[in-house]
Amino acid sequence: MPSLLAITGSPSAHSRTAVVSDHVLRRLAHSGFGTAHLSVRDLPAADLLSARRGEPEIRRALEAVAEADGLVIATPVYKASYTGLLKAFLDLLPQDGLAGKTILPLATGGSLAHVLTIDYALRPVLSALGARHVTAGRFVLDSFVERGGGPDRLRPEAELDLYQAVDEFADALRAAPVLTVTP
Repeated sequence: MPSLLAITGSPSAHSRTAVVSDHVLRRLAHSGFGTAHLSVRDLPAADLLSARRGEPEIRRALEAVAEADGLVIATPVYKASYTGLLKAFLDLLPQDGLAGKTILPLATGGSLAHVLTIDYALRPVLSALGARHVTAGRFVLDSFVERGGGPDRLRPEAELDLYQAVDEFADALRAAPVLTVTP
């Protein structure tokens, strides 16, 4: 079964984006996929911003991307775009760093005015990095992520829509040819 890596680009330790990503990973794990989560905010900032690809934590993060068959790339929307934190990480990937990979882009934000961020800001970068297939992404309103008073959860209508995207992503991964990546 393909291996999946969720990459979250939120600078917040308790982000709605991470809640959404965790829901996605649980759904994919229940479907038999091997999953892992990389929070870019946990990488050493100086190494990330100085593009020190050889430093151990950065190198391991880049290797995790190279080894994954599929990626869930999730970001909050700030100033009508994905985060600079996510951009700094994507800039460390080689030009063909997403070659052969299936990608599910996700975004969270406070207003539907930012729903096009996936298609007009994130998708072009993923395609430029050689992604084999970028599936239909999903935008989840912040107000649909319920936190506090128990476990974090998504409102049912958001969960159903998100799971539809996850199932389409899983189908695309199953249909994808298996490629071997040499580091």
